[in-house]
Amino acid sequence: MAKDVDLSSKEWIELVFDGKNKEYGAYELRKDSVSRHNKAMLVIVIVLIAVALLGFLANTVLEKAEEGPGDQTEQALAEFVTEEAPEEEPEEELQRVEEQLPEALPEEILNTTKMTELAIVPDEQVTEEIKSQDDMKETETAIGNTDFDQGTDDINVVRQHTTEVIVEEKKPEPVDDNKVFEVVEQKPQFPGGDAALLKYISDNIRYPAAAQENGIQGRVVVRFVVTKSGKVGDVQVMRSKDPDLDREAVRVVKTLPAFVPGKMNGHSVNVWYTLPVTFKLQGV
Repeated sequence: MAKDVDLSSKEWIELVFDGKNKEYGAYELRKDSVSRHNKAMLVIVIVLIAVALLGFLANTVLEKAEEGPGDQTEQALAEFVTEEAPEEEPEEELQRVEEQLPEALPEEILNTTKMTELAIVPDEQVTEEIKSQDDMKETETAIGNTDFDQGTDDINVVRQHTTEVIVEEKKPEPVDDNKVFEVVEQKPQFPGGDAALLKYISDNIRYPAAAQENGIQGRVVVRFVVTKSGKVGDVQVMRSKDPDLDREAVRVVKTLPAFVPGKMNGHSVNVWYTLPVTFKLQGV
């Protein structure tokens, strides 16, 4: 009896859910299970048929492609070349060649040959003088000779002229011997350098007694001219500290030995030189 029972029949479903809550959801799922199974089977069959057709079509296309791929490629290339390769006009090529040729200077024109054209015309239209046989014998010019323009046969000579550049040598400006420069190409230098200059100031300076008694100390800035001969001149106090200290700073600067003079354009010139002189008491 169990083998004859159709589990998907409506009678069996009603028998199973008899007296139970059919609105719970299980009843509806069981009732629609047969239609869902049928739809699933139908979809599977359609997919299998589609896969089989695609495999068949792919094999057919590959076989046709293997039979004559070279012929198809050559034909496609021939069509592409026919459509994409227009003929170039010879006049454009001549113009490009003429643009690339270098221009020659009038002084160095290459030798060229002039050809004389002969034309047969009636005697009435002849304007040039016709020489007789005797005149032609006296001349040394051969008939039919070609005339040559005087020039050069070396085309490299012509091209070299186009790259020649005339550079004028710039002369240095004259230097005023009486001018006192603030900035020069080569500064004045004390013999032995800056260290020797400071040592000279320290060894030769004399601290004023009045400033020493009053405890005055500080820095005095002095400016002077190093002449083109190297001597010190025109000493000026640019920054004062005390009159006694200023006078002593000017005095010791005037005793400085000759400098190596400053230079401008290779010539010795007068140059301003600034020097700070420091006064400091010992033990302060």
